[in-house]
Amino acid sequence: MPNCRLRRGRHQLVSRSLHSAQHCLESRDFGTAYAHYLLVLNLAPQLKADVKETFQYTLFRWAEELAALSRIPDLFGCYEQALELFPDDEVICNSMGEHLFRMGFRDEAAGYFHKAVKLNPDFADAKENFYRVANWLVERWHFIMLNDIKRNMAYQAAIQKVVSLGCKTVLDIGAGTGILSMFAKKAGAPSVYACELSKTMYELACDVVAANNMAMEIKLLHMKSLDIEVPKHLPERVSLVVTETVDAGLFGEGIVESLIHAWENLLLKPKPKGQFGNCEEYGQVIPAGAAVFGMAVECAEIRRHHRVGVQDVAGIHLPETLQFHSPAHSSGDSEEAIEPYTTEKMSRVPGGYFPLTKSFEALTVDFNNLQELKSLAIKKPVKINVPVTRGGVLDAIVIWFVLQLDDEHSLSTNPSEETCWEQAVYPVQDLPDYSVRPGDQVVMEVSCQDCYLRIQNIHILNSEKMMDVERSSGKSEDSLPLGNEAELCNALAGLQTSKSDAVGRKCTLESTEIALLNNRPYHEGFKAAMDKVLSSLTPNRSLQPMDVEGRGGEVTSGGDQNDNSPHATCEPLFVLDVSEGFSVLPIIAGKFGLVKAYSSVEKEQHRVALDLILEANHFPQETLEFWQSHVEDECAVLQRPKSDKLWSIIILDVIETSGLIQQEVMEKAAISRCLLQSGGKIFPQHVLVMGMLVESQTLVEETAVQGTEPTLGLNIAPFINQFQVPVRVFLDLSTLPCVPLSNPVELLRLDLMNPYLNSSNREVKVQISKSGQVTAIPFWYHICLDEEIKLDTSRESSHWKQAAVVLDRPIPVEVGEELELSIQHHKSNVSITVKQ
Repeated sequence: MPNCRLRRGRHQLVSRSLHSAQHCLESRDFGTAYAHYLLVLNLAPQLKADVKETFQYTLFRWAEELAALSRIPDLFGCYEQALELFPDDEVICNSMGEHLFRMGFRDEAAGYFHKAVKLNPDFADAKENFYRVANWLVERWHFIMLNDIKRNMAYQAAIQKVVSLGCKTVLDIGAGTGILSMFAKKAGAPSVYACELSKTMYELACDVVAANNMAMEIKLLHMKSLDIEVPKHLPERVSLVVTETVDAGLFGEGIVESLIHAWENLLLKPKPKGQFGNCEEYGQVIPAGAAVFGMAVECAEIRRHHRVGVQDVAGIHLPETLQFHSPAHSSGDSEEAIEPYTTEKMSRVPGGYFPLTKSFEALTVDFNNLQELKSLAIKKPVKINVPVTRGGVLDAIVIWFVLQLDDEHSLSTNPSEETCWEQAVYPVQDLPDYSVRPGDQVVMEVSCQDCYLRIQNIHILNSEKMMDVERSSGKSEDSLPLGNEAELCNALAGLQTSKSDAVGRKCTLESTEIALLNNRPYHEGFKAAMDKVLSSLTPNRSLQPMDVEGRGGEVTSGGDQNDNSPHATCEPLFVLDVSEGFSVLPIIAGKFGLVKAYSSVEKEQHRVALDLILEANHFPQETLEFWQSHVEDECAVLQRPKSDKLWSIIILDVIETSGLIQQEVMEKAAISRCLLQSGGKIFPQHVLVMGMLVESQTLVEETAVQGTEPTLGLNIAPFINQFQVPVRVFLDLSTLPCVPLSNPVELLRLDLMNPYLNSSNREVKVQISKSGQVTAIPFWYHICLDEEIKLDTSRESSHWKQAAVVLDRPIPVEVGEELELSIQHHKSNVSITVKQ
């Protein structure tokens, strides 16, 4: 009897809680509704299937409120409770991953996205999320490096050699997939340890080591090497540290700091020079050392991404007092640039590059010398003078290195060699004149500060001016007294150096934003398209560009400005630019007069820069407003400027610079369409996705590890290839090693003015123009501002990169054949499959 009463009581409680939950949902009290559903599901698990969808909805809405209130522990607590109830629910897993990713927990987010895809391989949202996060977690260089047989063979040989000489204990720092640890174990090292900080890579390495039957022989540590202690984590000091924690600038992954710690805490004492002895008695490092080399180059592609080379942007003057910099600023100001260089595969830079100097040695480092490693960080910058051998424009210093694994084996990242490495690029900025001639000298300072290789204070010593200074001294350098020598050095140092001391405002832009400012067709196209729309909306008057030169800063639009003029009484037209990042399009719109332009830029320095441009062009301050400052909710950015007004033009950023379609752009287009006045337009009005079939072994190798041959028999490919993505981004098709097998074709049309006309699926037939094997389908875009004005993202002047779908298996084709492609578009993801 008591059990019956208990069951009745439980049934009544469940019934009341369900009723209360429904009532709370109706009143939008999601937190209380969630608590009621949680109680119901714990008391009556048999109701899971019945309330699952409503519970999901309640969870997601309550999570949004918790996120807005910054109650992050409560948010994740709710998801953990939900996943205990529904551990195999792909929708909850995906939503949990999205919250984690937004908060910067990429490793953890990847795990939930990956699980969601495993639970439901057709779940499009989870697949797209996983592909995006996979690019962050398992960077593409892992695939390229593992496919580099020359690199793998060199490391294997160096490790084999030292182990055969008696090395018994090995620590692999930054293990990645664990390939170097497995080389050591295969070479016969009795004790092998490996540490990896990334949770994703650590778990991947565990799977790889187990698949190669070494799980019991290699101890993997999920931690940073700086936190490893003896005997807490390692039973004893090791005789060999093997690592490849080097980036294109050699020191950028912290190899100096980690090796100083290793020598002080984890390694046996180094072998004294000239002394022989068993390797197990002493400690050593592979690689043993490195030599860093450099070269001054002219490169138009680097220049257009790091220096604004235009003074006029579609009729808008850029003031000289406004100095634009890229993040990789060569001034050496560590506060401006955490990483003082960018990276490029110089052999594939569009337009190529031209050496202006011979290669020079910048520095050397012995990784087996603790004192040398310690002195790197505190050593004063070394000045290097490099003679110019070819006239041209100084755009950058390009750096590479030779990694000396031991006295017999080495790896070079020289741009003239075909390797998996990119080169470090230090763009030159802030010189009054970038031209050089033979006889000039490029002067720079080289140092290792904040664990980065820094090439700073780059300037040019002009040969003629040097001779004038030397002649004016009246004495040879050797006979100069100290005071005159100091004066001469000061005079030389002041020649053609930085203009950073000039009065002006500095504004840091991403390299793609600088390339955009330099993109003349882009701005001229928008100017012409806006002119058409704004003119069509003012049929009773002539809408002419403002006279920005005349009348002491007053704005004129053509004709007399008197009380009887239609201009005096007409309401302005509203233009909204929701481009990502820095954009001068609102100011270009304001040039047409009687336009109220709104910009969505968020960074304060960008707003200041736009205000300075307004002032330099004599625009009234009220011409431009920063819309983001009026909008608390980012989703409301498209709302009306006034309750009774609609937008005349809405500019949407449709394509990411990576080559992908912006996420949720079609949703924004649908909202924008409802907010346009009659005759108003969305820019672009439609987008054409263009593509072609190619054969490219490079793309194949950069997308997935090709079996066990490149990894020297080790089974790594199936595990890391789980993180391969079907679309490669940030490509330059003009220099991509590939053979076109078809002409370009239109793959898909996205109509932003009429989003309801779009189809997410399309079949396209492509005729083969050259026999070969189709391995990839590169794609790019024609961004159509209207029916006549088109921007091509594959053009040389484009600030956009291109993308490519890489096929799982190559498809042999013959001239004249026809392949049918199935194209699907979901949010930002374009998937292309070949029907045979």
